[in-house]
Amino acid sequence: MTTRTRSCTPSRTLPLIPLGAGVAGILGATFATPLLADTAQPNSLNPLWSFANVSVNYLDWSNGTEARTASNAAKSDFMFLEIEGGAGFSWGEFYGFFDFENPTNDQFDESSGGKDNFRTAGKLTSHIYLGDSPLSIYAHLYDFRDYGFESREQDQVLGLGYRTTFANGLWFKPFIGAARVQSDGYTGMNGYMAGWVAGYDFTALNQNFSVTNWHEQTFGRDDEYLEQNYVGASAGSVGTNGALSLWWHPSDLITTGIQYRYSDNKLGTPNDYQNAMIYSVKLNLL
Repeated sequence: MTTRTRSCTPSRTLPLIPLGAGVAGILGATFATPLLADTAQPNSLNPLWSFANVSVNYLDWSNGTEARTASNAAKSDFMFLEIEGGAGFSWGEFYGFFDFENPTNDQFDESSGGKDNFRTAGKLTSHIYLGDSPLSIYAHLYDFRDYGFESREQDQVLGLGYRTTFANGLWFKPFIGAARVQSDGYTGMNGYMAGWVAGYDFTALNQNFSVTNWHEQTFGRDDEYLEQNYVGASAGSVGTNGALSLWWHPSDLITTGIQYRYSDNKLGTPNDYQNAMIYSVKLNLL
């Protein structure tokens, strides 16, 4: 199962895409979304802010995680390449990334018994603002594929979001929504998801830094999903997923950082805590 999602400024509303749509369908939904904008405003498609980057990342699972999952959706360290970006408008905002995990490996990596297969993971999130209020219509789509095991899962969430920035500069964007999943083992409604993204920029030693956190809490998940989509045993109905990150911005062109990745009752392993460190170097394009 997948190991990642993202902690950065989130995003914009998109239609829920069939699992079989693949990368083309995901990208198509991204560019179709501006049609929801208020065409009465001539500048409604001009972004108020935007960013884009490409990065090289290495995820290092803890020794305890590798031991706990050895016979239960076993975890192995891996490198991944990422394309990431986002934009904000007067009417809403969106964020997305696409990862290539173990990009130099075969679809099925025989030397690792499949632990180091080539995999892909992509996510789109969105906020469509509800007038001048801090509330928004929130949607996100997460798509993961392990090609060696012909395994795939797509999570879809639709609900309400909220956006606020405190006087000290801390920004916080919580959300809650109904969840649906499409996968090889189960397709249908799958409880609810609540969570947030948050961030804070600061300066230390004449250098620019930021701290970010993304967190997802799933609950009320379907019993059939919990039996079919986990290895070894059925998982509990509550799942936890997230990362806490520290970023250093030495220049406009380069960002580097470390992330503490955490998960419980997710990523294919039932009833076990999983954690890792991610080391990243980003080339900022916007």
